Amino acid sequence: MENSQLKTLLITGGAGFIGSNFVQYQIEHNPNYRIIVLDNLTYAGNLENLISVENHRNYRFIKGDICDFQLLSRIFSEESITSVVHFAAESHVDRSILGPQDFIRTNIEGTFTLLETARKFWGSDPDGKVFIHISTDEVYGSLGFNDPAFTEGSPYKPNSPYSASKAASDHLVRSYFHTYNIPTIITHCSNNYGPYQFPEKLIPLMIINAIEGKPLPIYGKGQNIRDWIYVDDHCKAIDTILRKGIPGHVYNIGADNEQKNIDVVNLICDSIDKRLGLTGENSTSNLITYVADRPGHDLRYAIDTDKIRHELGWSPEESFARGLQKTIAWYLDNRNWWQRIRSGDYQSYYEAQYRQRLK
Repeated sequence: MENSQLKTLLITGGAGFIGSNFVQYQIEHNPNYRIIVLDNLTYAGNLENLISVENHRNYRFIKGDICDFQLLSRIFSEESITSVVHFAAESHVDRSILGPQDFIRTNIEGTFTLLETARKFWGSDPDGKVFIHISTDEVYGSLGFNDPAFTEGSPYKPNSPYSASKAASDHLVRSYFHTYNIPTIITHCSNNYGPYQFPEKLIPLMIINAIEGKPLPIYGKGQNIRDWIYVDDHCKAIDTILRKGIPGHVYNIGADNEQKNIDVVNLICDSIDKRLGLTGENSTSNLITYVADRPGHDLRYAIDTDKIRHELGWSPEESFARGLQKTIAWYLDNRNWWQRIRSGDYQSYYEAQYRQRLK
């Protein structure tokens, strides 16, 4: 049964990659929902991602920290929040290896603070409410080449500070359902790609470096396998869970698109070469550079999506080949977006605009 009472959504991390795509999806497909975006605009949060919706009558942006209990309480009170879609997280494995402290604070303490706020305001009347915690397939650890795909019942075996912090937050979310009857749902998604992805991640990094003629660094021999999903398909899955998902359940989201990293990079090089007319020694494939593997690098991820397909009726629509071409075209057509990020000017520029709008 669809939940028809989801009217005011608090979307944390809504200025990030997946979050901003989800905000745009909700504004387009559910224009009567009230959308409240909370984002602290750390390095990967970018207000430019939300320009297309900033004047919508049912949209409000709030700059703030999910660890700020007083701020969250004010938002829940003022906006009568009926659902939370919790994207906000530190999410890059390499950064978690270099400095895990921010991951512990944001991913664990921040999730705890959100849950406590939901308990404060929903505890006596949870009907019609839902708290969707957006997690990752990385909590399950690594698969061998011939292992079956992760299911919702797969054991947790996180191998990086990032995935360990997400695993911990998953357990908190689950505990609040069983202990306090807070209507929580956990989702685990495979690797996303598409517009607005921060340039540190594999696909945008390779696209941008290829455009600029810079080295294309690949860990090890590029044999690590990831299951890729186009971000719009992920947004549709979350929307389906908002409407049909069952509190206390876990849903795995993926697109059955397993690809070796080296194969993804070669596809990007072929496409960039064709689009820019590069051949021979000028081919971007000559920029591929193998670098030392990172510590604890998981070999393979793969998601079994039988549950969400059969129970909720969702299935991905975008093929990897078509989605990758759309993504490459977006980065070619939106050079100003990633050039501002590369220059480091984007946060001060858009925060200044945000402050000006508040006057």
